[in-house]
Amino acid sequence: MTRRSPSPEAIKAWARLARVSRQLVESTEDALKAAALPPLAWYDVLHELAEAGEGGLRPYELIDRVLLAQYNVSRLLARLEADGLVERLPVADDGRGQRVRITEGGKTMRRRIWAVYGGSIADLMDDRLSTEEMEALSALLGRLRHPPTTG
Repeated sequence: MTRRSPSPEAIKAWARLARVSRQLVESTEDALKAAALPPLAWYDVLHELAEAGEGGLRPYELIDRVLLAQYNVSRLLARLEADGLVERLPVADDGRGQRVRITEGGKTMRRRIWAVYGGSIADLMDDRLSTEEMEALSALLGRLRHPPTTG
Protein backbone atom coordinates (compact mmCIF):
# COMPACT_ATOMS: atom_id res chain seq x y z
CA MET A 1 0.00 0.00 0.00
CA THR A 2 1.42 3.34 -1.02
CA ARG A 3 1.40 6.07 1.62
CA ARG A 4 -0.11 9.30 0.38
CA SER A 5 0.19 12.71 1.93
CA PRO A 6 -3.07 14.42 2.78
CA SER A 7 -4.05 17.52 0.91
CA PRO A 8 -3.86 20.85 2.76
CA GLU A 9 -7.68 20.94 2.66
CA ALA A 10 -7.87 17.51 4.31
CA ILE A 11 -5.45 18.59 7.04
CA LYS A 12 -7.45 21.76 7.71
CA ALA A 13 -10.78 19.90 7.78
CA TRP A 14 -9.36 17.14 10.02
CA ALA A 15 -7.90 19.60 12.51
CA ARG A 16 -11.08 21.66 12.62
CA LEU A 17 -13.27 18.56 13.03
CA ALA A 18 -11.09 17.25 15.88
CA ARG A 19 -10.99 20.61 17.67
CA VAL A 20 -14.69 21.35 17.30
CA SER A 21 -15.65 17.84 18.37
CA ARG A 22 -13.52 18.15 21.50
CA GLN A 23 -14.93 21.62 22.27
CA LEU A 24 -18.55 20.48 21.87
CA VAL A 25 -18.04 17.49 24.15
CA GLU A 26 -16.15 19.57 26.73
CA SER A 27 -18.88 22.19 26.74
CA THR A 28 -21.52 19.51 27.29
CA GLU A 29 -19.45 17.88 30.03
CA ASP A 30 -19.13 21.29 31.74
CA ALA A 31 -22.91 21.76 31.61
CA LEU A 32 -23.47 18.30 33.14
CA LYS A 33 -20.91 18.98 35.86
CA ALA A 34 -22.52 22.35 36.66
CA ALA A 35 -25.85 20.53 37.09
CA ALA A 36 -24.18 17.98 39.42
CA LEU A 37 -24.86 15.17 36.92
CA PRO A 38 -22.61 12.30 35.85
CA PRO A 39 -20.44 12.53 32.72
CA LEU A 40 -21.63 12.02 29.17
CA ALA A 41 -20.32 8.43 29.08
CA TRP A 42 -23.03 7.49 31.57
CA TYR A 43 -25.70 8.81 29.24
CA ASP A 44 -24.18 6.94 26.29
CA VAL A 45 -24.32 3.60 28.12
CA LEU A 46 -27.76 4.20 29.67
CA HIS A 47 -29.13 5.30 26.29
CA GLU A 48 -27.92 2.18 24.50
CA LEU A 49 -29.32 -0.05 27.25
CA ALA A 50 -32.67 1.76 27.16
CA GLU A 51 -32.82 1.40 23.39
CA ALA A 52 -32.08 -2.34 23.72
CA GLY A 53 -35.24 -2.87 25.77
CA GLU A 54 -35.99 -5.39 28.49
CA GLY A 55 -33.55 -7.96 27.14
CA GLY A 56 -30.60 -5.63 27.63
CA LEU A 57 -27.28 -6.19 25.92
CA ARG A 58 -24.31 -8.46 26.34
CA PRO A 59 -21.27 -6.42 27.41
CA TYR A 60 -19.51 -7.01 24.06
CA GLU A 61 -22.62 -5.71 22.24
CA LEU A 62 -22.56 -2.58 24.38
CA ILE A 63 -18.86 -2.04 23.68
CA ASP A 64 -19.62 -2.09 19.93
CA ARG A 65 -22.25 0.65 20.38
CA VAL A 66 -20.47 3.16 22.60
CA LEU A 67 -17.39 5.32 22.16
CA LEU A 68 -15.48 3.84 25.08
CA ALA A 69 -12.70 1.28 25.34
CA GLN A 70 -13.58 -2.17 26.70
CA TYR A 71 -11.86 -1.62 30.05
CA ASN A 72 -13.69 1.70 30.51
CA VAL A 73 -17.05 0.06 29.78
CA SER A 74 -16.33 -2.68 32.31
CA ARG A 75 -15.50 -0.16 35.04
CA LEU A 76 -18.45 2.06 34.15
CA LEU A 77 -20.86 -0.89 34.24
CA ALA A 78 -19.57 -1.80 37.70
CA ARG A 79 -20.18 1.79 38.85
CA LEU A 80 -23.64 1.96 37.27
CA GLU A 81 -24.55 -1.37 38.88
CA ALA A 82 -23.31 -0.19 42.29
CA ASP A 83 -25.50 2.91 41.91
CA GLY A 84 -28.53 0.75 41.00
CA LEU A 85 -28.77 2.13 37.45
CA VAL A 86 -28.19 -1.18 35.66
CA GLU A 87 -28.53 -4.83 36.56
CA ARG A 88 -26.77 -7.93 35.31
CA LEU A 89 -28.81 -10.91 34.22
CA PRO A 90 -27.56 -14.44 33.57
CA VAL A 91 -27.75 -15.83 30.05
CA ALA A 92 -29.63 -19.13 30.11
CA ASP A 93 -27.54 -20.96 27.50
CA ASP A 94 -24.17 -19.53 28.60
CA GLY A 95 -23.15 -20.25 32.19
CA ARG A 96 -20.56 -17.47 32.26
CA GLY A 97 -22.48 -15.04 30.06
CA GLN A 98 -24.53 -12.14 31.22
CA ARG A 99 -26.72 -9.40 29.88
CA VAL A 100 -26.90 -5.89 31.25
CA ARG A 101 -30.26 -4.14 31.55
CA ILE A 102 -31.16 -0.59 32.57
CA THR A 103 -33.20 -0.27 35.77
CA GLU A 104 -35.97 2.21 36.55
CA GLY A 105 -33.37 4.26 38.42
CA GLY A 106 -31.20 4.19 35.30
CA LYS A 107 -34.10 5.39 33.17
CA THR A 108 -34.66 8.27 35.58
CA MET A 109 -30.97 9.20 35.52
CA ARG A 110 -30.96 9.05 31.73
CA ARG A 111 -33.88 11.52 31.60
CA ARG A 112 -32.12 13.85 34.07
CA ILE A 113 -28.91 13.82 32.03
CA TRP A 114 -30.84 14.33 28.79
CA ALA A 115 -32.51 17.46 30.14
CA VAL A 116 -29.06 19.10 30.30
CA TYR A 117 -27.48 17.26 27.36
CA GLY A 118 -30.37 18.09 25.02
CA GLY A 119 -30.24 21.72 26.08
CA SER A 120 -26.53 21.75 25.37
CA ILE A 121 -27.11 20.38 21.87
CA ALA A 122 -29.71 23.08 21.26
CA ASP A 123 -27.33 25.80 22.48
CA LEU A 124 -24.36 24.49 20.52
CA MET A 125 -26.09 23.48 17.30
CA ASP A 126 -29.61 24.90 16.85
CA ASP A 127 -28.52 28.39 17.85
CA ARG A 128 -25.54 28.42 15.47
CA LEU A 129 -26.54 26.53 12.33
CA SER A 130 -29.62 26.57 10.13
CA THR A 131 -31.61 23.41 9.52
CA GLU A 132 -30.11 23.17 6.03
CA GLU A 133 -26.57 23.58 7.39
CA MET A 134 -27.13 20.86 9.99
CA GLU A 135 -28.50 18.51 7.33
CA ALA A 136 -25.47 19.21 5.11
CA LEU A 137 -23.07 18.67 8.02
CA SER A 138 -24.80 15.45 8.98
CA ALA A 139 -24.60 14.16 5.40
CA LEU A 140 -20.90 15.01 5.13
CA LEU A 141 -20.05 13.38 8.44
CA GLY A 142 -22.08 10.34 7.44
CA ARG A 143 -19.78 9.91 4.44
CA LEU A 144 -16.76 9.82 6.77
CA ARG A 145 -18.19 6.99 8.88
CA HIS A 146 -17.21 3.40 8.34
CA PRO A 147 -19.38 2.08 6.91
CA PRO A 148 -20.81 5.28 5.46
CA THR A 149 -24.35 6.25 6.41
CA THR A 150 -26.96 8.14 4.49
CA GLY A 151 -29.74 10.40 5.59
